[in-house]
Amino acid sequence: MKPGLGTLGLRLLTGLCLGLLAVLLLLPVIALILRVPSGELFTRLGDPIVRQALVLSLEASLSATVIVILLGLPAAYLLATRDFPGKRVVEVLADLPMVLPPTVSGLALLLAFGRVGLLGHSLGLLGISLPFTTAAVVVAQAFMAAPFFLAPVRAGFAAVESRYREVAATLGASERYTFFHVLLPLSWRALVAGTAMSAARALGEFGATITFAGNLPGVTQTMPLAVYLELQNDLEAAVALSVLLLCVSFGLLLALRSARLGARFL
Repeated sequence: MKPGLGTLGLRLLTGLCLGLLAVLLLLPVIALILRVPSGELFTRLGDPIVRQALVLSLEASLSATVIVILLGLPAAYLLATRDFPGKRVVEVLADLPMVLPPTVSGLALLLAFGRVGLLGHSLGLLGISLPFTTAAVVVAQAFMAAPFFLAPVRAGFAAVESRYREVAATLGASERYTFFHVLLPLSWRALVAGTAMSAARALGEFGATITFAGNLPGVTQTMPLAVYLELQNDLEAAVALSVLLLCVSFGLLLALRSARLGARFL
């Protein structure tokens, strides 16, 4: 009798927690969608400023994701397969942008790459000025999105049993061949998950972007920044832009998740 009551209580508690979580996660999304008529979305897409912000968001987040993948794959491989002095410190530093307030991250980028920053003078000699440019948007997004790629990919690489790499080495395969033909295929799901998370984080980045790149229409104003600007002037416009960004983010995650699921059957 008692175990049955305990099981029933656990189920009720679990159901209550799931219900509260659903309210927390779904209710704000539903509130956004119900607030704006569907026709209003297409009207807002006709606004040149909205189109510029949407295109800039997509282009910048795509560029940032590509940079994160190119730089993050070797780093994740090294952290997953090698032990070296100071490794724990490097891992903490790699994850640090996930817990830093975005405005602090933007300020750090400004002090690193700004005109009077650590590399500002050297970049100036090369004719490069990053702050308040489109390139600054990409850098800010890449900085904030990198940990969301590194963490799952590093875990995916570490989960591959070392015997597969050892067998490949025994058969004469180079480390490069083993990486591309053994490790990557076995870690495909982690790679797709990391790509999805970093792309979504880059698309929604706000604090570091506005601090490091500013909010210049057509140059650095991404969709989150456009929402912030409209929120101060026109609530309905801010809601419409928020729903547009919600649709784009949902579509991105759905597409990447579908690709991940499809990879299971390859």
